Amino acid sequence: MTSAELSGSEINRPEIPSVDENTPVRVRFCPSPTGTPHVGLIRTALFNWAYARHTGGTMIFRIEDTDQQRDSEESYQQLLEALAWLGITWDEGVVTGGPHEPYRQSQRGDIYQGVIAKLVAGGHVYESYSTPEEIEARHRAAGRDPKLGYDGFDRELSEDQVAAFKAEGREPVLRLRMPDEDLTFNDLVRGEITFKAGSVPDFVVVRANGQPLYTLVNPVDDALMGVTHVLRGEDLLSSTPRQIALYRALHAIGVAQYMPLFGHLPYVMGEGNKKLSKRDPQSNLFLQRDKGFIPEGLLNYLALLGWSLSADEDIFTVDQLVANFDIHDVLANPARFDQKKADAINGTHIRLLDGADFRNRLVPYLRAAGLVGETLTKREEEILTEAAPLVQERITLLGEAPEMLAFLFKADDSIDIAPDALKGLPENAGEALDAAVSALEALADWNAETIQDALRGALVDGLGLKPRLAFGPVRTGISGRRISPPLFESMVILGKESSLARLRAFRATR
Repeated sequence: MTSAELSGSEINRPEIPSVDENTPVRVRFCPSPTGTPHVGLIRTALFNWAYARHTGGTMIFRIEDTDQQRDSEESYQQLLEALAWLGITWDEGVVTGGPHEPYRQSQRGDIYQGVIAKLVAGGHVYESYSTPEEIEARHRAAGRDPKLGYDGFDRELSEDQVAAFKAEGREPVLRLRMPDEDLTFNDLVRGEITFKAGSVPDFVVVRANGQPLYTLVNPVDDALMGVTHVLRGEDLLSSTPRQIALYRALHAIGVAQYMPLFGHLPYVMGEGNKKLSKRDPQSNLFLQRDKGFIPEGLLNYLALLGWSLSADEDIFTVDQLVANFDIHDVLANPARFDQKKADAINGTHIRLLDGADFRNRLVPYLRAAGLVGETLTKREEEILTEAAPLVQERITLLGEAPEMLAFLFKADDSIDIAPDALKGLPENAGEALDAAVSALEALADWNAETIQDALRGALVDGLGLKPRLAFGPVRTGISGRRISPPLFESMVILGKESSLARLRAFRATR
């Protein structure tokens, strides 16, 4: 009997063992290098990494780069950069190496051809000559929906039919024989799921030009690399019956040792309860970094997209995540990316940073804003060291710091006055500035306490200004802004001479 005459139920597929609690955990993150890394993709990497670290297992980082039209080296490098920035490490894979090299699909062609030959020899795949038009025509002739997909016509071609197709010059694709029974598996996130017999048609695994498709090479790589838990996005759930059927075939030819466990992570939704797409600004990982997210804050928030430490704990460290993460605790319901909540969580982690660490993390943002050069001068180092504590409690994103601190790094004659800072000034702002300058000129000791006492005496007690309005003209003259870091401490950083020069210059405009 030829392979073309075999049906799915007649092929000898021995029962494939499944992963159990004694099987060492091996997970994988296998993105395609297309476009900029997005938060949904990184959430998948995070959950795989956290589960591997929680269980003492192995994390594999593999690149699915067989789509030459869409894949790019730039995107590959961005993936490496993203994981390095977040501290998501791997035990086997690209760069690191390991026992299953190479870890890029584009370099594994010979391996796939060997597996294809075994699948053909075992009768698990068969040649299919039908064109899409012919398949639709047969559906119409039988009164079926023409968009049902492949109808299994080529499963039982006679030798004469095959010869006729070849005589026409047709090149066949290879399709996997789907089993004739229901396919049931226990999803680690969603519980038991059944795909009815016949609901998934025989699918193409090899193109007519002999090149394998993703539907083949992904499970082949998982099988050869001993992956035990396939943790991936919900959008791939519909392909799971294909993977199960293929795993059975791979086990029958000696390629797969066991059937992995599958867990499908919930969708990440954006605005309007639509799936977060690469086009959504908040999905761009590097835009979030540029805004001022720190790895600790972003990892915390991404972990909340489907998982939580407890019902009333939104803030946790990476170590706490690893210690407590279990894939069985991931929720099946879609998770919504809430930018405001993400920002707030990031702000909490900023406040948890050691002061020196926080100071150092500000430097790239100050440099990007043109406030400091590649190497900080001694004076810039002093300003930053003294100013960083003034904003650490006030910002949620590192990218907010340059706007708040810019006035400290600018020359006295380069202060720009924001329009909104002028609107709230009292009518007698000029008089207030004169009084402030006089009081400050008389100070022998220049510190936050003496500055506050002098200004309060001159403006509140002397001019009778309300406290909430009294210091507005001084703040605007010093910083050019309506809101700034603590005023008196800022004036200490600037020094007496610089502070007075700014106030006099601002007074000249009133």
